[in-house]
Amino acid sequence: MPDHSDPDAALMLRVKRGDRAAFAELVGKYQQPLFNFICRTLRDEAESEDLAQNVFLQVYKSRQRYQHTAKFSTWLFTIARNLCLNEIRRRTRHPAESIEENHAEHEDLPQRQYEDKKIHQPADQALHGELAEKIEEAIAALPEVQRTALLLCRQDELSYEEIAAILDCSLSATKSLIHRGRETLKEKLKPYLQSGNWSG
Repeated sequence: MPDHSDPDAALMLRVKRGDRAAFAELVGKYQQPLFNFICRTLRDEAESEDLAQNVFLQVYKSRQRYQHTAKFSTWLFTIARNLCLNEIRRRTRHPAESIEENHAEHEDLPQRQYEDKKIHQPADQALHGELAEKIEEAIAALPEVQRTALLLCRQDELSYEEIAAILDCSLSATKSLIHRGRETLKEKLKPYLQSGNWSG
């Protein structure tokens, strides 16, 4: 059932009616969380920026077909996950190629303005930075569906029910995926947290 309290769905319905300002508002709200999700999935910043732009392009192209049957964020991250899976499959088939896009199609989109992901940390935060890097490595090593479930769980906008809809699986299976993923991370990170050494 549609959530009539979802302000983002209301914005998307305005986009459907041709409201470009509403689209710019959605891009402004979601470009950073979307980029973070894609970057942690693909582990390639440049390609993640391209793919995030492609997600918004798909949203804009699909505006006339949009139906308010779920939260906007659920629909958006479903598109993002599908494009990530397509990119992972493409990499497997053609590992040397980069994403090819028709940049002329992007002229109608607001210019992307992503924050710089490179955090310059003072010396007393070096250990925290190293740990964050190891956590990202451990997440990347998870099976795709567990990794995606955990990454989506980081998005404050998304409930377990919405994550289940994006993953196209049951609520209980989604909770199990998140639990197993967290347990795997704990086991993987335990030796590093205890000793400071990382075995990979």
